Amino acid sequence: MKEAFGRLDSSSLRIAIVVSRFNEMVTTRLLHGALDVLKRTGCRDEAIDVVHVPGSFEIPLAARVLAQKNEYQALVCLGAVIKGETDHDRHLGSTVTDAIGRIGLEFGIPIGYGLVTVDTAEQALDRAGLKQGNKGADAALAAIEMVTLLKGL
Repeated sequence: MKEAFGRLDSSSLRIAIVVSRFNEMVTTRLLHGALDVLKRTGCRDEAIDVVHVPGSFEIPLAARVLAQKNEYQALVCLGAVIKGETDHDRHLGSTVTDAIGRIGLEFGIPIGYGLVTVDTAEQALDRAGLKQGNKGADAALAAIEMVTLLKGL
């Protein structure tokens, strides 16, 4: 039996992070988590580009433009969609998630998914480094692992 695994080594990778400014108290923490993982796994500062977009809705367009450039081995998408008084959050979360997935498949580029979709700001902060880990860090780890896995397939 042959098995394939990715490695957590980003020392030779060029990675772009797309991060939403909306809900910045959460997305800043997600960004710090992703950057920490990239640096701990060997990625050089000059090999990381961070693109700030207004909100989560704008993440897919920026990710698509970055994927088209063919300069990056992976992308990491970070945002926070928190429920309000309507069901707008569900539509937004679903639309952004679908678009990010399509970009990864269309361009064959691993995309670390760090879109936090929650009911409350407290839940968002918990997922941005407080009680439930840091989804930005998780997204960066997944992106790195997928790049190294795909190289070996």
